[in-house]
Amino acid sequence: MRVGIVGRGGMADALGTQWRRAGHEVVTGSRSGGLREAAEFGTDAVLLAVPYEAVADVVGGLGDALRGKVLVDCTNPVGPGFGLLTSGGPSAAERIASAAPSAHVVKAFNLCHVDVWRLTPPVFDGRPLAVPLCGDDEGALTVVRRLVHDLGCEPLNAGGLDRAGLVEATAALLIRLWVGEGADAQAISPPLAYSGATGVSGAAGA
Repeated sequence: MRVGIVGRGGMADALGTQWRRAGHEVVTGSRSGGLREAAEFGTDAVLLAVPYEAVADVVGGLGDALRGKVLVDCTNPVGPGFGLLTSGGPSAAERIASAAPSAHVVKAFNLCHVDVWRLTPPVFDGRPLAVPLCGDDEGALTVVRRLVHDLGCEPLNAGGLDRAGLVEATAALLIRLWVGEGADAQAISPPLAYSGATGVSGAAGA
């Protein structure tokens, strides 16, 4: 596939390197140059990997270069004190979709530190990392699922783009626990057998 990456920071480097290793053609561009070229190159997908604060200007400046493109949003609208900058909505992904109405936005890759994406593959205790995806276009989701698989990860259906705010809020919570508290945030989630999804009684709301 031809993947354009808008941004040249850590996420752009980590994911771009892995996708090149998987055989995809990848072109990156930064705000100092090459953004439009990267967006135009990404005929299969464009990864938006710039700080959330720059998203509106960057997406707005790309205009027709994003028309009809699969636009993958890995941004996290997390501010001082680990607060969610988009509290009350709309989500970052929905704002990006409004700024690029002809693109097919998919929220993905925002729950992990950049170092996780450098692992080949990200497998922990024998279990591949799962990546939740939010999007409204099935064709775009199919493309992003392939990109997830090519990292050695498993894609999860997290719902439509209207659910992206929940994924972004999850990132804010996890970052607060990991970075702010030094806590093992993974410990807050029980195994599937105890989640209530398989008939175990006593789950919250049961």
